[in-house]
Amino acid sequence: MTLSNVANQLREAHQNYGRFDVNSRLEKLGLLKKVILKYESEITHALRSDLGKSAFETYATEIGFILEEINYTLKNLSSWAKIKKVKTPLTLFPGKSFIHPEPYGVVLLISPWNYPFQLCLSPFIGAIASGNRVVLKPSEFALETSSIIKKIISEVFKEDEVIIVEGGLEETQTLLKQKFDYIFFTGSTGVGKVIMKAAAENLTPVTLELGGKSPCLIEESANIDIAAKRVAWGKFLNAGQTCVAPDFVLIPAKLQDQFIERLNYYITTFYGLDVKTSHDYPRIVNHRHFDRLEQLLIPEKIAVGGQLIREENFIGPTVMKNVVWSDKVMQDEIFGPILPIIPYENLQEAIKQILNLPKPLAFYLFSEDSEKQNQIISMIPFGGGCINDTVIHLANPNLPFGGVGTSGIGSYHGQKSFDTFTHYKSLYQQGSLVDIPLRYPPYNEQKMNWIKFFLR
Repeated sequence: MTLSNVANQLREAHQNYGRFDVNSRLEKLGLLKKVILKYESEITHALRSDLGKSAFETYATEIGFILEEINYTLKNLSSWAKIKKVKTPLTLFPGKSFIHPEPYGVVLLISPWNYPFQLCLSPFIGAIASGNRVVLKPSEFALETSSIIKKIISEVFKEDEVIIVEGGLEETQTLLKQKFDYIFFTGSTGVGKVIMKAAAENLTPVTLELGGKSPCLIEESANIDIAAKRVAWGKFLNAGQTCVAPDFVLIPAKLQDQFIERLNYYITTFYGLDVKTSHDYPRIVNHRHFDRLEQLLIPEKIAVGGQLIREENFIGPTVMKNVVWSDKVMQDEIFGPILPIIPYENLQEAIKQILNLPKPLAFYLFSEDSEKQNQIISMIPFGGGCINDTVIHLANPNLPFGGVGTSGIGSYHGQKSFDTFTHYKSLYQQGSLVDIPLRYPPYNEQKMNWIKFFLR
């Protein structure tokens, strides 16, 4: 295999051997599930090694998530893949119209390090379900997970079906110089721009799953205890290295201290008095990200946490109070276990501040006032989100997941994954026994009257 020619290798296979029928796709996905279960302990060990994840968090957010996605796809794929007959207008009588789902062909999937198993295999399931051949690029920052993914894929798929490419920037650049039929990328907005620019050279369609500063707005009617509990869970899951984690909290100034007190309570409840000894709290992926996060801390504003151990890549759950928009922590996505709290006096002003930001990947609202809920949700654009919860919307395969604006292009999960990697080919089938002369020249007033009658 030559890295500089992998797209063409798979394209030749796609042309020579034909497309995968639905039964073969179902067979491959079923085998993928069996092999994942076979290597469950190795996957768990890999994620512990790469990110310090607990077995529970690994299963809930990585392995179990993928198994559920496979199960959902196995249950529904036959229906999704059917040729669908659609209505035909009277003007096209006596023909029939159909929509044919077909794979794009050869797709490139580039995955990130923060959920290195889930975010690699979740779009992969959609690509395979749609009948594509795939070049799969796991993250070089999660080496153990990348290795076990390669082992699993190699056991299920032939090299003329799926090619795994390990490595870093150089390998990714080599891939991006090639012509693919579709590119799916999960990562930062900055790298997303590079991916889109490379794709534009071949007019290749893309899905970009990016990020940004996802706000959490707490309205004065909110249940503060529940809000604190669910924000603490969503923010410090995976040590904050989650693209849809609450990036910051906006809260009425009079409720800030109460909210922080409950946050502190739940952080202690979840991880104990000494968080670094907790088996349930992960680590930062590497020194570079540790150093980046350390620079965001403002010591005098730290209300909870602030523990740093560089040699262990440990940053404890940290809450900063009385943060203002000009603080460094508010300039870019945090992607770590630092939670800024911004107090506000006026709800409309808080909403205006959110609207001044780039459109976020996620938005979270805590409120017990249904009228305020409807008003706020209708005003703020975002990829997806929750009312009175955080992050959990990702667990529903019936909800498409994706961003808007700088937080992403396109979406996936469940049927949307199938749609993303499928071209819906339109087909009109005409009979030859009847041939209505209306459309043919020469045209006259009578034909004009008829066409106006049908198309008015």
